[in-house]
Amino acid sequence: MEAVLKGRAMCPFLQKTSPATLRSLSTSARPHASPCGGSMSNLQTIAGRCPVMGKALAIQTAKAGKAGFGGVATMRAIRAFSGKVSTGKAKLHTSRSHEARAVEDTVFGRESVPFQHIKQTRQPTQASRHEQSKGGKFDYEGFYNAELDKKHKDKSYRYFNNINRLAKEFPRAHMANKNEKVTVWCSNDYLGMGRNPQVLKTMHETLDEYGAGAGGTRNISGHNQHAVGLEASIAKLHAKDAALVFTSCYVANDATLATLGSKLPDCVILSDSLNHASMIQGIRHSGAKKIVFKHNDLEDLEAKLASLPREVPKIIAFESVYSMCGSIGPIEGICDLAEKYGALTFLDEVHAVGMYGPHGAGVAEHLDYEAHLAGRPQGTIMDRVDIITGTLGKAYGCVGGYIAGSHKMVDAIRSLAPGFIFTTSLPPATMAGAQTAIEYQSQYQGDRRLQQLHTRAVKDSLSERDIPVIPNPSHIIPVLVGNAELAKRASDMLLDVHGIYVQSINYPTVPVGQERLRITPTPGHVREYREHLVNAIDSAKLVARFQNLFGPTNSLVLIKLSRR
Repeated sequence: MEAVLKGRAMCPFLQKTSPATLRSLSTSARPHASPCGGSMSNLQTIAGRCPVMGKALAIQTAKAGKAGFGGVATMRAIRAFSGKVSTGKAKLHTSRSHEARAVEDTVFGRESVPFQHIKQTRQPTQASRHEQSKGGKFDYEGFYNAELDKKHKDKSYRYFNNINRLAKEFPRAHMANKNEKVTVWCSNDYLGMGRNPQVLKTMHETLDEYGAGAGGTRNISGHNQHAVGLEASIAKLHAKDAALVFTSCYVANDATLATLGSKLPDCVILSDSLNHASMIQGIRHSGAKKIVFKHNDLEDLEAKLASLPREVPKIIAFESVYSMCGSIGPIEGICDLAEKYGALTFLDEVHAVGMYGPHGAGVAEHLDYEAHLAGRPQGTIMDRVDIITGTLGKAYGCVGGYIAGSHKMVDAIRSLAPGFIFTTSLPPATMAGAQTAIEYQSQYQGDRRLQQLHTRAVKDSLSERDIPVIPNPSHIIPVLVGNAELAKRASDMLLDVHGIYVQSINYPTVPVGQERLRITPTPGHVREYREHLVNAIDSAKLVARFQNLFGPTNSLVLIKLSRR
């Protein structure tokens, strides 16, 4: 007790505790708590585990010439114990949870288990091998190189082609050399709205009058008539109460799911296995429990919904058009299950807005075509979807993303989502151009009809040549290659030899072994361009069966031969 009182100046806890309380704590012995099996009081047990007091008590006892905690053997044990607890700077708190629990149990009279220090070991990793390579400092450049080396070895390293799309020659573009022109077959400007005269006129006029940037976040100087008008047009398009514009639909998905998943108590998010990375990241950022259901499998989804209490908040996150395979989500069936089990529906229409439905609102609108054409959205499938997300950067030819839903939901995301609050608004010209594109496509169906005709023609021609297209009912044409290196070489050959740009799609966008070329026809891909594409692919023998029959090496030989 004398040693404890002498050490009070070093401990914030002891400074605030009266000597009477300390004496009371020091009288109750707990024999099993001693490091060497002897008798120790509650206070001694606590002090011995303290990074500060453990060492202080040992020093004070040694100075007094006493074997204070049960003899010389006990004294040695205390010194050894305190040395294990802390060899660095003193801390004013217990830094490990199991140490804190031992102290808490002792103070409140619960059964205590002696703390045992366990040395932490780490398996050597790629990072740890670089840690000591530069004077004891972590080798950051070495780490970057190791990660990139992995990408090169598995053939998933990404190369960017310098493609400069020409507004007056759609769908043509020039390479870094302006005299080297190519035909673009993989753009997500599905309808060519990026060069639509009405969109460009609106953007030029807005740019001249209001300048380049928004000037701030929506809360600070960046809220303007262009944002108000654009959000009103989006809400009208989807027949929802309100809409909210983000810098991209990646941000819209991430911010909305992260916010809802973290704010709804005990929320569970059910996610389609082929969902886009933006939704996967949003769910991860939310911290909510995630349950993945098989792609477009209503039976699997229902089984997982049935396993959850009805009163627990649930969100079903899925897409209407899955961009890498072109499949269509069973929207009506998912809405039925959501209503049955008390879940919210979160529908990503990124690859569908502008492309389907009488007004271009997407697949959900298209499913009740006549009702929406007649202006009767109530009770339709689109009306039953709780949250719809979309993009301004694909069929509408601009940039940005959005959500649409109820007033309260949109206001909650507006007020709570960091991805919306803490970023500069889209430029006025961009928002004005996007609004023009939405209104144009809501009134004119010619572009999407022509696009659908061109898509059908390309699919039919590829099928006639036995070129393996993954079947689907959408505007996406995935040509299966099944090998990352072969897909990259095929893309390069089409570009270098035939002047056709089709980007190869590799891991992690698609699983290993499902590498492909993703073709997206537009209204501008007239017969001449379509025939050129199909002949080029056929001449290259980009058919998955060649890989199966001859192996990757001989498949590449076939490609080289086709160049001659």
